[in-house]
Amino acid sequence: MIRRRLKIIAAIGVTCAMVVALLCLLFFNYASSPIDFEYREVTVEIPRGISFAQMADILDGAGLLRHKRGFYLLAFVTGASKHIQAGEYDLRSSMSPMTVLERLVKGKVKEYPVFIPEGFTLRRIATRLENQGLADRTRFISLASDSRLLSSLGIEGESAEGYLFPDTHTLNKSMGEEGIIRFLVRQFKRVMTPGMLERADELGLTENEVVILASIIEKEGGPKEERPLVSAVFHNRLKKGMRLQSDPTVIYDIEDFDGNIRKTDLERKTPYNTYRTKGLPPGPICNPGMEAIKAALYPAPVNFLYFVSKNNGSHQFSSNLKDHNAAVLTYQIKRRK
Repeated sequence: MIRRRLKIIAAIGVTCAMVVALLCLLFFNYASSPIDFEYREVTVEIPRGISFAQMADILDGAGLLRHKRGFYLLAFVTGASKHIQAGEYDLRSSMSPMTVLERLVKGKVKEYPVFIPEGFTLRRIATRLENQGLADRTRFISLASDSRLLSSLGIEGESAEGYLFPDTHTLNKSMGEEGIIRFLVRQFKRVMTPGMLERADELGLTENEVVILASIIEKEGGPKEERPLVSAVFHNRLKKGMRLQSDPTVIYDIEDFDGNIRKTDLERKTPYNTYRTKGLPPGPICNPGMEAIKAALYPAPVNFLYFVSKNNGSHQFSSNLKDHNAAVLTYQIKRRK
């Protein structure tokens, strides 16, 4: 009788083990097999703060779930249900449920290359980001002037203007407006080396003043080799207490500038009108690149005080008003006539 019972118990044990093994095999097969053998690419967006069940509904609605209960069990067993990261994902129906979960947990979100040219203003950057679906323009501009955020980033000015480093950046929607601002400022901080800050101190300039000056040099344009000359003009004027008289600073403060700077614009009493206000404007007028920043820190050893456009992308530099007026006559007045 005892032997018979033992045989029955053993048989039941073997049967249970076989059932468990079969279930494990089926579960493993589910976890590692393609969701659908028909290849489809699907982009889904997982919002912040939603539950795992809501996330699963999004995947199900996109046709990326096979056997929802099995997916729930897989997420529970792997512990993935508590670690899903928000963001936009490029997924394929040929992926396995396990691969989908791994992507969501690791945050392998869809990335966008964004080119920000040297000299772009904060507003133009905001517009470009909105056009690519990465940020809300109004919120981006508002956050860029948020004192709490600026303080946490170590920016002493009233805006992140000037600190959004121009380059081709890889961004994603999960970053949000604040995340993108932080990322761009970090890129600026990375290239602004301690040696450059020491050089600024030698010139008697703060980091913010260097950025302001670099932004003006950037907007004045001209060939790369002329930037130290443009920088020298502004450094020399500042030392002599002369007004900078830079058109780009005036333009920066004009709403909907139509491309023509007028006499009335030069007469406006604004902090950015360097025809009326001495010294640097209160903040940067664009986001300068590395060449402009280096030029601001290392002006050419010349005594130039003036420059005028030759209308071919370069400038004529002068050390006195007489020569400058002659250059204006040659390159501007006669040309207009």
